[in-house]
Amino acid sequence: MTAATPETPAGSPSDSPADSPADSPAAGPAAVFRTMGTVVSFRAPLAVRAAFTADLQQVFREHDERFSLYRPDSELSRVAAGHLALSRSSEELRDMYALAVEWRNATGSLFQPNAPDGRLDLNGVVKADAIHRAGMFLEQQGVTDWSLNCGGDILCSGLQSPGVPWTIGIADPADRTALVATVATSPTRRAIATSGTSERGQHIWPRTRREAGAPLDQVTVAAADILTADVLATAICAGGSGSIRDLAERFGVDVWAIDGDRQLIRTP
Repeated sequence: MTAATPETPAGSPSDSPADSPADSPAAGPAAVFRTMGTVVSFRAPLAVRAAFTADLQQVFREHDERFSLYRPDSELSRVAAGHLALSRSSEELRDMYALAVEWRNATGSLFQPNAPDGRLDLNGVVKADAIHRAGMFLEQQGVTDWSLNCGGDILCSGLQSPGVPWTIGIADPADRTALVATVATSPTRRAIATSGTSERGQHIWPRTRREAGAPLDQVTVAAADILTADVLATAICAGGSGSIRDLAERFGVDVWAIDGDRQLIRTP
């Protein structure tokens, strides 16, 4: 994804770990691990990283093993290939499908749980759900200051250093070393997700691109929760510039979009 965190080259100078106290979440290198075909980076105070990184890996591993379409042995791959009926799949998979259908209905079918060929594809909700569950785990452990970045979709809590909110850079899709905007997180804007034509994996299909207005190359959404941010970034990218204001107002989110002429469109 193209939303940048402090540890990426596109992070703003004020996000540098060198500017943070030694015991702050942003100090030192992030804990990094590969999962779900991408990279997760976890920032928190050193003791928290040491105590809980393995638990977070397990959360993502369980989602990957069940839902990944990049693993032919996953349950979702078997359903998508027709080897297992959805009705006979696990409750967890059926719940994930129901969640995707709810979002399809809420976005007027701009968000889709199926590829154009009818194959089941829940990538649009699976990664966000894994991030959400990882965040819930940290909250249950009483951890207050942390950030999770899974492939550029970001969920934060608390502060990155005393008095300083987590600040997320949104990278230019045409130049990943440059920023088009920065977002200071807050309790109602703690989740940042980006979707676009250059992102890994195909999840914005031609049949959903019913643009009312200009096509969009990249959409970033800031919301209170990561699922809303991730789904709406995909839906707005599919719906074009004409869908921005409607979805932003209905769901109470902030949007930064870049159209084909590299013009930035933002709300409010």
